Amino acid sequence: MAEEEKKEEKKIIVDEDWKKEAQREKEILAAKEEAEKKKGEEEQRSPGPLPKGNLAALVSMLTTQALFALGLLQVKGQDKREPDLELARYNIDMLETIEEKTKGNLTEAEENVIKNTLSELRMGYVKIAEQTPPRSE
Repeated sequence: MAEEEKKEEKKIIVDEDWKKEAQREKEILAAKEEAEKKKGEEEQRSPGPLPKGNLAALVSMLTTQALFALGLLQVKGQDKREPDLELARYNIDMLETIEEKTKGNLTEAEENVIKNTLSELRMGYVKIAEQTPPRSE
């Protein structure tokens, strides 16, 4: 009888249900990982709500456009572009219009931002214009 008990102890009972359960858990984990990956990709695409618009943001936007047009800012990985003095002049003129139309309605800090920005852009424009041969149209 002792031998029969040992044989029974050594018998391994294979339960097919545990394999199915393990497979089901694996599929659930894979689905969760896929959902998290998609959520992460969506978060990267939408950086969130834009900040409230203000004068500093408007000045910054026009300044950036002028700097790109002058060729003083470049997009990483793109070839260097020739300066577009006409477009740069347009953006500088837009800033001058803002300065003129808001005169007397700005804080001292806002006035200084526009004044200093225009001064820097004008100097940059003159410097680039001196180095740039005229366009032949």
